[in-house]
Amino acid sequence: MNFIEFLDKAMVEFSGFMWGPPIVMLLLGGGLFFTAYCRFIPFRYIGHSIDILKGKFDKDDDPGQITHFEALSSALASTVGMGNIAGVAIALHTGGPGAIFWMWITAIIGMSTKFFTCTLAVQFRGNDDRGEVQGGPMYYIEKGLGKKFKPLAIFFSFAGMFASFTFFQANQLVQIIRDFIFIPQGIFSKNQLLGDGITGVIIAFIVGFVIFGGIKRIAKVAARLVPVMVIIYMAAAIIILVLNIYSIPGIIYNIFYDAFTGQAVVGGAVGTMIITGVRRGLFSNEAGAGTEALAHGAAKTSEPVREGLVAMVGPFIDTIIVCTTTALVILISGLDLTDNNGVTLTVMAFEQELGIAGRLLLFVAVLTFSLSTMFGYSYYGRKCTGYLFGSQWKPYYNYIYILVIVIASVSTIDIAINFVDSCYALMVIPTMIGTILLSPKVMQAAKKYFATLEQ
Repeated sequence: MNFIEFLDKAMVEFSGFMWGPPIVMLLLGGGLFFTAYCRFIPFRYIGHSIDILKGKFDKDDDPGQITHFEALSSALASTVGMGNIAGVAIALHTGGPGAIFWMWITAIIGMSTKFFTCTLAVQFRGNDDRGEVQGGPMYYIEKGLGKKFKPLAIFFSFAGMFASFTFFQANQLVQIIRDFIFIPQGIFSKNQLLGDGITGVIIAFIVGFVIFGGIKRIAKVAARLVPVMVIIYMAAAIIILVLNIYSIPGIIYNIFYDAFTGQAVVGGAVGTMIITGVRRGLFSNEAGAGTEALAHGAAKTSEPVREGLVAMVGPFIDTIIVCTTTALVILISGLDLTDNNGVTLTVMAFEQELGIAGRLLLFVAVLTFSLSTMFGYSYYGRKCTGYLFGSQWKPYYNYIYILVIVIASVSTIDIAINFVDSCYALMVIPTMIGTILLSPKVMQAAKKYFATLEQ
């Protein structure tokens, strides 16, 4: 057994251990608790959330670094990405159509989870060693629960540093370039690993140019990239859905039927399918992982509940709209889910339905999705590094971050998936525990805010 095989096996074992019933129950049970505890308040104020995003409540003198819209764009730059293209394909490959239903459930209750985590991210903001306002799970755990809970905040930050390495995004971007450019053209046919490595270096250079500009540059790039990439991707997908509109009801029926029978999973293992759906749902919308709170914690606002309302829109856009669209396109194509995996499966589905135009449109979408995610995640990792070691270490994290992009480009898809899944599971533990313990604080702030709003 060589080193790659050993690493692959080790990551599979660790990821499987982390994603046992306790983590799934913590995510789903915690989300259900938040939904019931807030009495569906976030869902009743979706219209108000849109008004906040339009900038009706923005004030230049509010604390923070970026606007509400830029905060949501930065968060969506990290969530609306490869989880929507490759992640959905992996969910279908591993758990069958029924896994999509459990992604929906994760997203719906994830809206409440994000409302709580992102409200706390502003409510208990702290200052780093340079006096700059910062927000995120590590800050609200330490400030909201007290110094005795600081080990939990440190635990989150360590997990967040590793989870922020865009192993999966870099791996899948290189895969699509290799499978749909290099191989058909016979480029690097004698040394595929070299081609992957060179591609990784080029990607790392592009990412480095943006991330060394900090959150303001990331936010401005994301605010321009995210709407464009979603429009490009959704336009191509909607064309496919319209052309196959009569097939959609049957596909949706199969998703619901398979969600409770598990017939697409070997042995009809419904539990395996649920775990697959929750894992991919978390990777897609990040509700409960805590990364979303890192972006929203930088928003320019003095009203925590307002940012929580903005944040809850994310899972709906990301999973209910974009992920569902991807799943329908793949299932409409009729491709064998067991023989294909990752971004290649999604590209094949688009190409089968739209020809070369589908391949080109998806290639552009994958490129922008992947790069925007890499921009956003660098900020998350820098914040975790600054909390643990001080702001002077943030630039060093960026250098390691760029190096990992190159390493990921020559790794296998299984290593990439299991590495990310393991790190996300580790982040869920401190984020959900801290948020549940602080949930009464959120409700106190929410009651006060909505009472003022209705006056």
